[in-house]
Amino acid sequence: MTFNAFHPPIRTLMGPGPSDVPPRILEALGRPTIGHLDPTFVELMDEVKALLQYAMQTENALTMPISAPGSAGMEACFVNLVEPGDKVIVCQNGVFGGRMKENVERCGGEAVMVHDAWGTAVDPQKLEDALIANPDAKVVAFVHAETSTGAESDAKTLVELAHKHDCLTIVDAVTSLAGSPLKVDEWQIDALYSGTQKCLSCVPGIAPVSFSERAQHRISNRTHKVQSWFLDMNLIMGYWGSGARRAYHHTAPVNAMYALHESLLMLHEEGLENAWARHRRNHEALKAGLDAMGIRFIVDEAHRLPQLNAIAIPEGVDDAAVRTRLLQEHHLEIGAGLGDLAGKVWRIGLMGYSSRIENITRCLAALDGVLADLGAPVEHGVALPAAEKVLAAA
Repeated sequence: MTFNAFHPPIRTLMGPGPSDVPPRILEALGRPTIGHLDPTFVELMDEVKALLQYAMQTENALTMPISAPGSAGMEACFVNLVEPGDKVIVCQNGVFGGRMKENVERCGGEAVMVHDAWGTAVDPQKLEDALIANPDAKVVAFVHAETSTGAESDAKTLVELAHKHDCLTIVDAVTSLAGSPLKVDEWQIDALYSGTQKCLSCVPGIAPVSFSERAQHRISNRTHKVQSWFLDMNLIMGYWGSGARRAYHHTAPVNAMYALHESLLMLHEEGLENAWARHRRNHEALKAGLDAMGIRFIVDEAHRLPQLNAIAIPEGVDDAAVRTRLLQEHHLEIGAGLGDLAGKVWRIGLMGYSSRIENITRCLAALDGVLADLGAPVEHGVALPAAEKVLAAA
């Protein structure tokens, strides 16, 4: 077997993640590697922390990037806040609520499930009913922006209900961070985790997390050791704390941190509210094009994420065949459905650098062409004019 250098094809990434990575961030990855305890890198760490606090709208001292993907951010929140025997109310309205349940059980906790239909938001009344029925619950966990369905839940209201019943909250913000309003301090979220490969348009492999003072108090007063050495916040803070003196914990992915810093710097330069508005505006243009074709969204407009668009596959259309042709003929990636929605929906991402006008027009034109060639029961030739009309009015 002969091995050669790997040169990936150039794709337009409009699935559920990763999103397109802009040249500026790719350039940052290629800068010279320095030691993870180098004083210059320590200065960068302090800036990354401050920029993450801006992106999350928090002053939480325990805010940092975990050196692992978003799933490790999820695990970091659960292993630090859930002890054996703890009762945790988990709201599930898609795939990732199910992963929360797995984390609770692996921590030795008891998961009390609150189920809502996939494609809908978490119902606050169902959560309150569960809290009343389980007065000994210690934590409420839910997904703010459910990546598998494109549904956004009312995080502020859900956190208020949890606190009313003296529960801490764990919130999945993997898809919402930098794409739609997320206000950790104002909403009083206790523990939050995200990923870098969605609306931050950074490379995959880093998980920003943040813990409130209330959550830190719970962590510091645990009866049992945190079951994960690597994700124990008591240890990691010795490395990600403030100041130049750092206790060695692990070798940070130095170049990936360069990329994250550049990504957060770009967000700061654009302005957080401007980024939210850009995602919303571009969603409206994509929506206009899809509506004109007769393709429907599976999420009610009131709870629809602008950065993750789950649409119903037209009747009689082969899911995989369309996605394969988009990838092979147009170098365009869109996502398949997961779990209960497999084979029923496509997920079109407009996240971060992927949320650009040229991507919207490219996606609509390519999808229209492939569906027309397959004889799909949709309107053809109308998507681009509808989208351009919305963009012209913006």
